[in-house]
Amino acid sequence: MSLGALREDLDAHLEPAARTWLQRALGEAADHPGGHGPISVWELRLAEAGRRCGGRHADAARVLILHAARADTAALTRVYRQGTAAERRAVLLALPHLVPGADAIPLVEDALRTNDTRLIAAAVGPYAARHLDAHGWRHAVLKCLFTGVPVDAVAGLAERARADTELARMLGDFAAERTAADRPVPSGLYRVLALATAETRKES
Repeated sequence: MSLGALREDLDAHLEPAARTWLQRALGEAADHPGGHGPISVWELRLAEAGRRCGGRHADAARVLILHAARADTAALTRVYRQGTAAERRAVLLALPHLVPGADAIPLVEDALRTNDTRLIAAAVGPYAARHLDAHGWRHAVLKCLFTGVPVDAVAGLAERARADTELARMLGDFAAERTAADRPVPSGLYRVLALATAETRKES
């Protein structure tokens, strides 16, 4: 979702007090971007967002605050390393809006090493679709299947999975292991496998 759409959604659904708080927080972040002292005022607002805006809207509010603060990779990394799980998720969601290159891929890779499904879902968004290498992206898809994250969360799935024979092999191995262990094969696996083998089947 674009930043404009996030703001419109918040303006439409936040209570008046929460809208006022968000407007002030965004203004503070814009006026005092970057780092100031041991902790910036906008970082304090990130911590308040859940209480002020409610859990349903906190992610969007935090992404907008990070963007208003013009947080660079160093600032995003600091927030990710020191923040709560919710703040780390917001950093991951903000990456496509703030980091043009692959400098923040270590944050994506760190999130994919966890078993926090909300972090994993945030990690496989548009930033990973653009910058994660083929090996890492394939393992990210498998991590989603293993942890129960819906494959719909994987941005760029159709484009990156198409005709990926190595991904198809990995999915086949994973399905065989699950079947041998008498465990269910995630339904999303067959959707990804169909993409990975689509052109191969067409040519045969």
